[in-house]
Amino acid sequence: MAHCKSFLAALLCSLPLVSLTCLGCHRAADSQALGHHDGPLENFRTGKAERGTGAASNSTEPKRLIMLTNGDDPFWDAMRAGMEDAEQDLKLTDAGLKVELDKNDNTPKGQIDKLTQYGNQTDIAAVAISSTDARSTQIADAMRALLQQGIEVVTIDSDVDRRAARDARFAYLGTDNIIGGRELGKAARALRPNGGNYAAFVGLKSAANAQERIQGFSEGAGEALQQLEYLGDEMDLSVAAKNVRDALDRNPKIDTLVGIWAYNAPAIASTVKERSIRAKTKVVVFDAHPGALLGMEEGLIDALVVQNPYEMGYQGVRLMKALVENDQATIAHLFPSWNATSGEFTRPDGDLRITGLKVVVPDENTPLKKDMFESSTEFLKLSDFKQWLAKYKLKGS
Repeated sequence: MAHCKSFLAALLCSLPLVSLTCLGCHRAADSQALGHHDGPLENFRTGKAERGTGAASNSTEPKRLIMLTNGDDPFWDAMRAGMEDAEQDLKLTDAGLKVELDKNDNTPKGQIDKLTQYGNQTDIAAVAISSTDARSTQIADAMRALLQQGIEVVTIDSDVDRRAARDARFAYLGTDNIIGGRELGKAARALRPNGGNYAAFVGLKSAANAQERIQGFSEGAGEALQQLEYLGDEMDLSVAAKNVRDALDRNPKIDTLVGIWAYNAPAIASTVKERSIRAKTKVVVFDAHPGALLGMEEGLIDALVVQNPYEMGYQGVRLMKALVENDQATIAHLFPSWNATSGEFTRPDGDLRITGLKVVVPDENTPLKKDMFESSTEFLKLSDFKQWLAKYKLKGS
């Protein structure tokens, strides 16, 4: 697959800034031609110095590596922990860098505004974004604008539309959400071997990870499990709880509840408890929201498919630092098909780095077993998973 930046090269090389911009587009090849890697921040592209009305450029001040979320959720706390550990382990201070997690207001407009603001600030070296809307051309255009200004851009947790906007970022780092959804579907199928009817709940239906997970869930669950409801809540927690109640009211045949985003789990568990319908209702959810862990402890949830936001945060910082420093060895380690000479990925989907999954089940009385899932997916009892969380001082994941 030709790397996305070839498009930018064709576009930008036609502009007066040809010499400077093309240097950025093909920094890898140029670096090899020069026989060295640039030092920390030395490859900050010169367009950056010319732009912006924000903070004055000051080489003694650290440059920021920003993680822009799609909204606010405890999920991001684990990512922040990974970012902060990477900041220490990779000695970012010595490299003139620091990390920052910036929470969006749940809307595409919020992300567009923030990306535009980043372009007007001179202390930003790289941005990792979890896109709220994979199909938003405005978000993709704002990401491309940052690239043109010399700011590195990657996606984490939720990607752009890979058919239309792959050129808007260097690469994606996070969960393979189709596989994740499929694992959740397998759990539901094992819990409902004779079939059933389910309702699924999510924050933003337009987000790439939401679309991929629900597709994967359908594949894993099989035809015997029928979807009766699929509701989005626009990341409004009151709507998330109302959606569960409304779905049950409209469809008495629903016997399985599916949480696609982290905070859907406590909304489902609280409704199941409130209505005393646990005996006839199976519950499978994504992520390990603190409320989901409590729900499983109380016997209200059957399975968690857990991502690794800590790893996303850690490796995301590692990738952004490597891009800023033109550290081709680290980039190639993270993305083995990256060809530094050509500036391209040499195989399809070589621009995706997957951070792994865990299936977590109650300590007792579960029919779910490890061999029901992908061999690469970890399978843990709840008590073992809580020990893993404690190791990293996390309350959820």
